[in-house]
Amino acid sequence: MKVSGTSGVGSTGGPGKARPAAAGAGFSIPAPSAASGPSQTTPTSGVSLVSSVDALIALQDVGGPLERRRRAVSRAGRILDVLDDMKQALLDDGLGPQDMERLRRAVRDERLGTDDPGLEGVLDEIETRAAVELAKLEQAARAA
Repeated sequence: MKVSGTSGVGSTGGPGKARPAAAGAGFSIPAPSAASGPSQTTPTSGVSLVSSVDALIALQDVGGPLERRRRAVSRAGRILDVLDDMKQALLDDGLGPQDMERLRRAVRDERLGTDDPGLEGVLDEIETRAAVELAKLEQAARAA
């Protein structure tokens, strides 16, 4: 676009003549009546705001397939970390009830389903391994 001076956008025809509006067409503002008193307003409640915030939080919590996958992998990683810590505690002969409770909590966390059958299989194996270790530790605690 070529700029040819500072005269502005270009020439306009100026203001046009007012056209009469057709009856019932266009925009009109009703004239206020002098006889009416102050208008009554209803107070707005914060319920609609709270429910919309709750809806947003619920939407964020659901997440998509990638979010569910990320959470499932993170949960599996926590379980594996607890199992590794327990293995180290067994080797150091310092396994306590707090270790079993950590494993119970890690397994008890809700598992979100993923769309990947391979990942689901690995997650099942991790949970099975954790359940077996819990059962062995509980059995040993009962025997002692």
